[in-house]
Amino acid sequence: MDYIVLGIGFLLSLVIVLLTMPQYIKLLRSLNYNQTVSEYALDEYKDKGKIPIMGGLLFVLVPIIVTFIIDPLVFYDLKTIMVIVSYVLFCLIGFLDDFLIIRRHDNEGLSPKLKMLMQIVFAALIYFIFRDIFDHDLDIHLFDVAIPLGAFYGLFLVFMYTAEANAVNFTDVIDGLSSCLIIIALIPYLIFSFIQNEFHLAVFIVSCIGALLGYLNYNFAPAKVFMGDSGSLAIGALFTAIAVVLGRELSLLVIGGIFLIEMLCVCLQQFSVRLFHKRILPYTPIHYAFTLKMGMKEKKVVIMFYIVASIFSVVGLIMGVI
Repeated sequence: MDYIVLGIGFLLSLVIVLLTMPQYIKLLRSLNYNQTVSEYALDEYKDKGKIPIMGGLLFVLVPIIVTFIIDPLVFYDLKTIMVIVSYVLFCLIGFLDDFLIIRRHDNEGLSPKLKMLMQIVFAALIYFIFRDIFDHDLDIHLFDVAIPLGAFYGLFLVFMYTAEANAVNFTDVIDGLSSCLIIIALIPYLIFSFIQNEFHLAVFIVSCIGALLGYLNYNFAPAKVFMGDSGSLAIGALFTAIAVVLGRELSLLVIGGIFLIEMLCVCLQQFSVRLFHKRILPYTPIHYAFTLKMGMKEKKVVIMFYIVASIFSVVGLIMGVI
């Protein structure tokens, strides 16, 4: 019976997104809710300014609605509710950012400081509301070790949310890149939820995978829609919340390895430019560098990242189940 519910969650989310996305894209186009390309983007990416954004709203809302319909008992599972609340709150930040970008017709939405402040406030709010479900330990499953963080766990949680949300955000530029990377990274967490008998969480994760797969159909090259910050910030919070409720916080470093690399490259580049006034990488986010420096086609870069992300996910899964 459990597997039937999981299958229904996956198929319903997939089919709903596949069927509704064309009309949703038409709506976004009619409202002129199109991507605003950064002035720093490569020339070959300038034409993406005609592609609608906010596609992420659909893969945020659909799995939530589907989960509540097919698994009503989820209302009593605080862990899954925490994951859903995290998903919605960070989607709200992204929505405000996307909306301002669209209204102003530039690439400046919320100021970086305000966006970061909102992420910190929401992450802290999530911690205080759901703090009773945390054990406040940092588990290293590979070595069967638990490091007690005590009062510092809240600070650690806030750092995780902000870091992961922005890390995922950096990858959402090339057609079909971030959406498939997200699906690949969610699969180990689906398996972990099975192992730990977190059925309600498994229903939500598999529903998210179905919705994202439906979205990927319209985001793969040539993209017809982008997720925008509405989707990318939400996904970052989703990963963090899932890892936290499963007690696998450090798994993000491996399973989300691609996102970590993207973020580190951007941070190192900015540090070098501001301190030494020179770049240490041809371009960041790093997926641009493969196109600019090595002359690789966009689709080849995407496939290469898929392969690397799959390796990270398999290694993270193995390390998590040992």
